[in-house]
Amino acid sequence: MSAKEIQQTSRYVTFKLGDELFAIGVSKAREVLDVTHVTRVPTAPDYMRGVVNVRGNSIPVIDLRKKFGLPATPDTNATRIIVLELMIDGVSAIVGGLADSVHEVIELEPSEINESPSIGMKWRNDLILGMGKRDEQFIIILDIELILTDDENAVLSTGEESVATAIAT
Repeated sequence: MSAKEIQQTSRYVTFKLGDELFAIGVSKAREVLDVTHVTRVPTAPDYMRGVVNVRGNSIPVIDLRKKFGLPATPDTNATRIIVLELMIDGVSAIVGGLADSVHEVIELEPSEINESPSIGMKWRNDLILGMGKRDEQFIIILDIELILTDDENAVLSTGEESVATAIAT
């Protein structure tokens, strides 16, 4: 799906990784948790933080910063786990995504969502459903299922320029 295919008002959960504001469809998010003890899993990929116990169920937790090729940072009081219910490779899966902070649930009209620019972006376009805008802030709407099935980092380059800066120029 791309921004052109978004035909109706949709709700999104917004979260930050570094200075960037991202969003995923609220239908994919089950709940948001404080970070608790995460048990490491031997031989797991670098971006796999480990597993957490959620009401008796082991949920794998992916560090979205590492998955996106961003440098690791220590957890803070704002760090959260977004528990996602996704279809990955045709199978229903419950996965936690570690975010620097989770902000709010927002609604965006199709007219508030544009295609991501093809130049000046540090994020791979095929992983982005569109670019929303709220006030003066850009919101990168992610195809989270595609990101979590992609074995490569979700980042196109490791430049320090922010997406919002790249778009604004």
